[in-house]
Amino acid sequence: MTKYGFTVCYACTRGQAKEAAAVLFRDKSKVVEIDLDRIRPNPSQPRRTFHEEELLGLSQSIRENGLLQPLLVRKTGDGFELIAGERRLRACRIAGLKTAACLISDCSPDQSAVMAMTENIQRSNLELFEEAEGIRRLIERWHVTQEEAASRLGKSQSAVANKLRLLRFSESERERIVSSGLSERHARALLRLEDQRLREKALSFVIEKKLNVRQTEEYVEKLLSGDKNTNQKKTPVIKDVRIFLNTISHAIATMKQSGISAQTLQSETEEYIECVVRIPKTQAYAGGSQKPA
Repeated sequence: MTKYGFTVCYACTRGQAKEAAAVLFRDKSKVVEIDLDRIRPNPSQPRRTFHEEELLGLSQSIRENGLLQPLLVRKTGDGFELIAGERRLRACRIAGLKTAACLISDCSPDQSAVMAMTENIQRSNLELFEEAEGIRRLIERWHVTQEEAASRLGKSQSAVANKLRLLRFSESERERIVSSGLSERHARALLRLEDQRLREKALSFVIEKKLNVRQTEEYVEKLLSGDKNTNQKKTPVIKDVRIFLNTISHAIATMKQSGISAQTLQSETEEYIECVVRIPKTQAYAGGSQKPA
């Protein structure tokens, strides 16, 4: 029976979910009726959101047509752990069923985690943060690199890296992205803004204006360009001190033209240049007006 658990794990990581299922279903004797109360959820299940309307529709279909595809489970202690079929299991309970047809596999906990993740990836209907969290948990559980995890999941290393970057969003940002229906490309564009406050403002703007991906990318680019220009204005680089000395000389000349007897004394040593500006108190405190002679 070991070969069945291994075959599913091995094949699913290569995007061959149908072939793997075919191998499992060859042995009909492995399909048994199990009490739903004895089946517990898979701790590695990446899906966290289950839409009520979809579950109600599926439960209605199960009432009318029965469970067309058995649940995949593995034996654990005195019960069973679900490997694949979380939505079907929930729908069976909503439909009022007490038992369900199950296919029992003796795969290991790690293989079970891979299959739970792979089944949902193959369906391509995981929310983007659910998939990212699922990949992160698998990496931590396996103690493997991103590249090794990508190989097991049948994805490229860059695809896995991009998924994991999404976890840089705060929980509130994730909720807003999901609830507003923004795509992964929207999210990746916004991630270019490292400052969280700026990113949150940008997210609000994108949602309010209903920007598409290209518009979002252009908007983020403008924000980044503006930020660079602001930083450049705040930190001017002037290496020639004569510019400052000329500024002082120009200020003295302006004061003299206004009738203020200002003077500047400049001296230079090996270590520094000293510049002293002298303004008569009588003129300084009188706003520059000359006393009559």
